Amino acid sequence: MILLVDLSWKPCSLSRDEFVGPVARIVSLVGQEWREAHFSKIPGEDLRDARGIILCGTALKDNLFAENLQEFSWLKDTRVPVLGICAGMQALCLVHGGTLRQEYEIGMTTVRVTQPDSLLPDRPAFEAYELHSFASDFPPGWMVTAVSDRCVQAVHHPDRPFYGVMFHPEVRNDPVVERFCELCRE
Repeated sequence: MILLVDLSWKPCSLSRDEFVGPVARIVSLVGQEWREAHFSKIPGEDLRDARGIILCGTALKDNLFAENLQEFSWLKDTRVPVLGICAGMQALCLVHGGTLRQEYEIGMTTVRVTQPDSLLPDRPAFEAYELHSFASDFPPGWMVTAVSDRCVQAVHHPDRPFYGVMFHPEVRNDPVVERFCELCRE
């Protein structure tokens, strides 16, 4: 089971349909079971049963999750693969010692791969959809695997299966989520 974590300001908000629903569609299409939980109410059994966790994005100015990092303390202990998408990457980075800085990006941008990564396309650059008001400055020791002209676009923990992407793969790059699901099957 893949646990999809809704990072929006409240459970069942309209943002859920925009940011969690499309990820759930991709996970379902590759034949994976999934459950959804709001970041403020993740049942312990969902964390125990998960073979992978996806921290989904939020609306442009929805940053409540960043004020509630104690809700993500479990990220320090989990050993299953984690994919953070946009706000999810921000949460993943913050919990591990990274920082955020204001950086607006909306629309399509060119993402340049700086290091091979099993989740990213196997080519030097690709187009991706952006929607964020903050960028992540990655934690010490993490590997940057992709950048745009304005910020880091993808990171990978050096020893654990933790990945973050600032772009929204659920919009134009479904294979990123598909590859993550495959990684969770291994």
